[in-house]
Amino acid sequence: MNITWTLIQKQRLQELNASEVQQEMCFESHLNRNRAFQEQERLLVNQGKLRLQELREIKKRPSLCVLEQKLVEALTQKGFVQVVTPTIISKVALAKMSVSDDHPLFTQVFWLDPKRCLRPMLAPNLYTLWKDLLRLWKKPIRIFEIGTCYRKESKGALHLNEFTMLNLTELGLPKDQRQQRLEELAALVMDTVGITDYQLELTTSVVYGDTLDVVKGIELGSSAMGPHFLDDQWGITDPWVGIGFGLERLLMIKEEAQNVQSMGRSLTYLDGVRLNI
Repeated sequence: MNITWTLIQKQRLQELNASEVQQEMCFESHLNRNRAFQEQERLLVNQGKLRLQELREIKKRPSLCVLEQKLVEALTQKGFVQVVTPTIISKVALAKMSVSDDHPLFTQVFWLDPKRCLRPMLAPNLYTLWKDLLRLWKKPIRIFEIGTCYRKESKGALHLNEFTMLNLTELGLPKDQRQQRLEELAALVMDTVGITDYQLELTTSVVYGDTLDVVKGIELGSSAMGPHFLDDQWGITDPWVGIGFGLERLLMIKEEAQNVQSMGRSLTYLDGVRLNI
């Protein structure tokens, strides 16, 4: 007999960030399965308590905060300037990104009123900064932002309504260097995080059209380059590259977690540990 976990047992194991091997165990009897569940739950609970103890006594900061600091240090050392922009953006700015009323992303936006929303992406604000920085700074202009974005994403192990984005951009570089530069920026971020064996894959985005994605099992980042069909809306004519990463997904892969919710802002998890243990 090939007996697997009950739905409730499997959900509990996923909450406790059990490995795929632990989640796919099979048994010869219900008794063996239930005994094994008690043992696996005990092991995972103990691991969680040890991690919380490490957070309290050694780390002092959740992995999400530690990763953000590492990325800021790595990027500023490479000549990039960090910027901080508003979380609330206008409907007009979103429309300039082609996200109008009939766009697939429109229904995922958290609208505050008919004219304002919580930003679902960082790009509109970075485009806005580019326009002024082109007058004030010499090219190339290298800026990045790490900030919270909001989307009414479908529920699941890979999506969050509130997530942390890194957008890294370089404006005014030679056109024939764009592809190489994207690969260098992807490597810079992935090396900083400590993730190897990733792939770069061409795909299509509902906002940016053709993109080059960073993939390791799941999409971790997505990049685009200009001149781009969105540039005219913002008065941008110089070649550019940009790449964005979801920090919670990066942590999920780095720490071999089983759901992205455990890596994000939460009252249910703390530094990846389910608190009902």
